[in-house]
Amino acid sequence: MASRDRSGHAVVLGASISGLLAARVLSDAFAKVTVVDRDELPEAAVPRRCVPQGEHGHGLLAAGHAALAELFDGFPADAAGLGGVPVDIQRDILWISDGHPLRNAESGLRGLCLSRPAIEGYVRARVAALPNVEIRAQHEAVGLLSTPDQARVTGAEVLPKGGAVHRIDADLVVDATGRGNRGPTWLAMLGYDPAPEETIDANMVYVTREFRRTTGDAPHAAIVQSPWPGQPYGVVAIDVEGDRRQVTLLGCGPGITLPSEVDEFVAFAGRLPDRRVHDLISGAEPLGPPHRMRLPVSVRRRYERLTRLPEGFVSVGDAVCSFNPAYGQGMTVAAAEALALRDCLARGRRGLPRRFYARTARLLQAPWEIAVGGDLRFAHVDGVRTRKTKLINAYIGRVYRAAEHDPVVGRAFLRVANLVAAPPTLFAPAIVARVLRARRPAQAGDLRRRQPVHVPDRHPQGHADGQGALRMPAGTPGHAVHRRS
Repeated sequence: MASRDRSGHAVVLGASISGLLAARVLSDAFAKVTVVDRDELPEAAVPRRCVPQGEHGHGLLAAGHAALAELFDGFPADAAGLGGVPVDIQRDILWISDGHPLRNAESGLRGLCLSRPAIEGYVRARVAALPNVEIRAQHEAVGLLSTPDQARVTGAEVLPKGGAVHRIDADLVVDATGRGNRGPTWLAMLGYDPAPEETIDANMVYVTREFRRTTGDAPHAAIVQSPWPGQPYGVVAIDVEGDRRQVTLLGCGPGITLPSEVDEFVAFAGRLPDRRVHDLISGAEPLGPPHRMRLPVSVRRRYERLTRLPEGFVSVGDAVCSFNPAYGQGMTVAAAEALALRDCLARGRRGLPRRFYARTARLLQAPWEIAVGGDLRFAHVDGVRTRKTKLINAYIGRVYRAAEHDPVVGRAFLRVANLVAAPPTLFAPAIVARVLRARRPAQAGDLRRRQPVHVPDRHPQGHADGQGALRMPAGTPGHAVHRRS
């Protein structure tokens, strides 16, 4: 939108990646954009208090990489200048799913290995440099303003640190306050019904440590060995800026704990079915303390199903849908939602919430089904397994097996996992034929034949919420989740 068309004031509640990307597109449509966040926003690319997942490994999926390149001129080169590692997602990453290493090949799927603080810091700096955007740190959103008939949100109440509550009038308010958002509470205070919710709890925990890396010491920029039913442990190693390698141990199931001390951490990696991560870190210098996380329940709020919505207010990011962070979808979905908001604004502001939530529901369907389908493969995850779910997950198991030898199948799967293609493309006749032709090799060294790792329950777990820690999706569309309304 041309600058002469800018008018009015938009307020974004939360300087998360989703909030910052929303501010970026709002800057094209509004004369002024104000972003408020309760946290202190650091100048350097370091983890911050309100983003505990920032200390864990992240990866930018292909769709997210493309979206950021569209929103910020020069993004790929800038990211490389920050020390990011550009990757072809099939050629440069080793994916091990159900014990089957996916065959490496050129795919055209562009990704980026860069730490979460570095990505967020870059986006924040680019947004802050926009002449009509102001970012206010240490300002907490505490409520919404509305017209007397409560049909339209007209701004927000904000509490600065050490100050008094004051109002910010706005033509549009965007809730980007994350998993702990109070948007449903604020809307209830204005007389609106809560959105129906779908929830699923994977009971996943992980521990991350960083190690020094040497350029060229590994053939892959990342190794992703995901858990599978019967083998509830996995590991991710990802190269990031500063000659660091972030290594995350994963555990999926109730009561699972993971070691954090260096010797136990390294030894644990050596007991996993594939030892390549262990071989990378066994002699590497550890950097800094370990970081733990227990993943919260994933929630999807179905705002598109509400019959009444206030004008002038939309929710984005985790405030609409908070994924199991282990699937690495959060940043990419946030970028896709920003583009959706831009496109909806191009059609005008009247009726924006209704159009935006309908558009968001469509773009969320694939990543939500990928995560739900993967989680439901594990017996401890509550949910009704329909016959369709079981058939799809059985087929995905065969996809993994075929992708070990057939790069065409691997590319088709990674296009879906990276939100570039819709899940039904995996069922195209040509792909199904390749999958059905594949035969599982009967080899004594087959990774699936190894016994699952068992670790003594000696390490207490912390609790925090998060988004975007990288793990290979373990399945595609599932149809059973808990529903709340």
